[in-house]
Amino acid sequence: MVKIAGGPVGPLQTNFYIVHHEANKEAIIIDPGSEPERIMGQLEAGYTVKAILLTHAHFDHIGALKAVKEATEAPVYIHANEAEWLINPELNRTGPGNPYCPVAITGPKADVELTEEGIIEVAGLKVQVIFTPGHTPGGVSYVVENVVFSGDALFQQSIGRTDLPGGNFKQLEASIHKLYQLPDETTVLSGHGPATEIGFEKKNNPFVHG
Repeated sequence: MVKIAGGPVGPLQTNFYIVHHEANKEAIIIDPGSEPERIMGQLEAGYTVKAILLTHAHFDHIGALKAVKEATEAPVYIHANEAEWLINPELNRTGPGNPYCPVAITGPKADVELTEEGIIEVAGLKVQVIFTPGHTPGGVSYVVENVVFSGDALFQQSIGRTDLPGGNFKQLEASIHKLYQLPDETTVLSGHGPATEIGFEKKNNPFVHG
């Protein structure tokens, strides 16, 4: 049994999530994008964070990563294609040229570089890793029980941008079709905006039809 907390943070209103595994009081944090105090404030008392899962490494999804990692000492997971993005501000698009994040992000490094799809076990949970590139070269979606955390791949009746460096619409389209293979009742918790369901998006998403 899991309990999910989270909400939008930062100037781009990027959703972070905390998956609390109630049976063993362990937790996973997904995409700590900004406002680390608010993120840590959503962690229920008595829980230990066992992993920080990143769907991708754009600045608005990793802005609070350093502070959250320091607070939790939890390992950071990201696709190998974007491991360098965590330490290279040119790739994560931070620094003086970014009005939303003028301070360059140069770490922390990834602890686990994902190279294969499948099941990983973290916080006593079986987490399905689905590679969903297209918005970025190393996009990852994570499935926990009947919920998929889709990052900036799939939104409610929308999809992630593909006009940024490393974006590719054909890749993203194929990635979303992979997500559409999940059960229709699967809840989609995206990187931005409200929750939706796979079945609803298959019928109503104007960009990628099921």
